[in-house]
Amino acid sequence: MKIILFLAILGLCLIGFNWLMGYRKNHITIDLDERYVDFKEYVEAIQSELVNQGREVSYIGNRKFIIDGQTYIFIERNVSMGGVPLQRTILKPEKD
Repeated sequence: MKIILFLAILGLCLIGFNWLMGYRKNHITIDLDERYVDFKEYVEAIQSELVNQGREVSYIGNRKFIIDGQTYIFIERNVSMGGVPLQRTILKPEKD
């Protein structure tokens, strides 16, 4: 019984971590090489990365991008991976 409970809790933790890190359907997840403190530079880096991926992108303000004709909301996560901070960009599709 304890093993089943342990496996259930471990599975829920894994699912929760993946949800938090943006691994969901239709979400765009980007890990950039540099950390950005200045928001304007960060937005420019996101646009540059998406253009390099072959996407059509424009920033419309208020943390919203139009990517390939769909509106996405920009979410930033800072996570420690192996003691090194990782700045993860998650672009979540906006519901109509």
